[in-house]
Amino acid sequence: MRILIIHERYRQRGGEDRVFDLESAMLEARGCQVERLIIDNRDIRDGQGQLALAANALWSRKGRSLVRDAVRRFRPQVAHIHNWFPLLSPSIHSAIREDGIPVVQTLHNFRNLCLNGLFFRDGAPCEDCLDSSLKWRGVLRRCYRDDIRASATVAALTLLHHHLGTWRRHVDLFLAYSEFSRQRFIAGGLPADRIAIKPNTTPDPGEDAASWRHPRRGAVYVGRLSEEKGIGDLVRAWRDMGHTLTVVGDGPLGEQLRAEASSEVEFVGWRSPEEVSVLLARAALVCVPSLCYEQWPMAVTEAAAHGVAVLASNFGAMGRLIKPRHTGDLVPVGDIRAWRDQAVGLLNAPERLAAMGSAARQSYLDQYSPPSVTDQLLAHYHRLVESRPSRPTPITRLSV
Repeated sequence: MRILIIHERYRQRGGEDRVFDLESAMLEARGCQVERLIIDNRDIRDGQGQLALAANALWSRKGRSLVRDAVRRFRPQVAHIHNWFPLLSPSIHSAIREDGIPVVQTLHNFRNLCLNGLFFRDGAPCEDCLDSSLKWRGVLRRCYRDDIRASATVAALTLLHHHLGTWRRHVDLFLAYSEFSRQRFIAGGLPADRIAIKPNTTPDPGEDAASWRHPRRGAVYVGRLSEEKGIGDLVRAWRDMGHTLTVVGDGPLGEQLRAEASSEVEFVGWRSPEEVSVLLARAALVCVPSLCYEQWPMAVTEAAAHGVAVLASNFGAMGRLIKPRHTGDLVPVGDIRAWRDQAVGLLNAPERLAAMGSAARQSYLDQYSPPSVTDQLLAHYHRLVESRPSRPTPITRLSV
């Protein structure tokens, strides 16, 4: 199968970039012909004109031309889009459909429903803009980058493509990470019959890395050091635990958290996937204290692959991703005392953690290992190709 995979990389490498890299490689390993079209957000110059950047985010003539050329050169059977913001823009979706190519869009975040893509404001979830195509509340509250002009640009983007029908007319299949996320997208107006659920995956580290035959100690947090991730609550909870918390990652709260943390918290900064794998193979517990709606954190998949139980906020999709007292456990969101009590209780019960880790590992092998996720992707692609319409979708043209 010939697959064009499109992605706009982030300035700071994150989960979406990893998913793009992993899925592209998995499909190639299965014998697919994969063409990658990659744009890098680091190409955005700090002094670049804001008006030009805003116009580009709404409707990118350059992005549309790049994608159209790739489609006509490579002639894919399916095009799969990951991130399109802000350099490519949603103009690329109709460019692909002009040639009758089925379009798949992974819903990595809530960008088309919420200005910051997180449904998160002032330390708590916010769905004020969910059921409205006019995101005026988000503009007034400066929800995107705390900037009213940038927020207005993203609001204009969502309004424009709502009225053009971009998502309904030019996307054949949306891939969400959980039923919780799927329901949010349906509530926001996406067609329910075109949203499927596909889990995240991560490379299998092997049975030795997932084994409890070697010593495992302490807990690990892997992720961005920012408010919505709940890392502040976790660091504040981690006092007099008798166990070490290793914090992997960087972000805007890094300096503040280092100043607040007890001696039991070790900050190691950004680490490569290989280095993270070594840390997880030695950990007894992985913590995911998010305050926002997590769709399917890579940390959950990586923990399961390494045979590690997860302690997570009982929030959003986490209640379905983690089976309490089986593959991990759940904590009331934002409850610092509960985080401390449950974490120390688990870390003081290594046999219980070993059993949970073994169950998590089995879930990974059965449901979201690379072979399983590749099977799911290919099944979706084949279904779209087989049901491909005989003619391209009529196109709405926009001159910008």
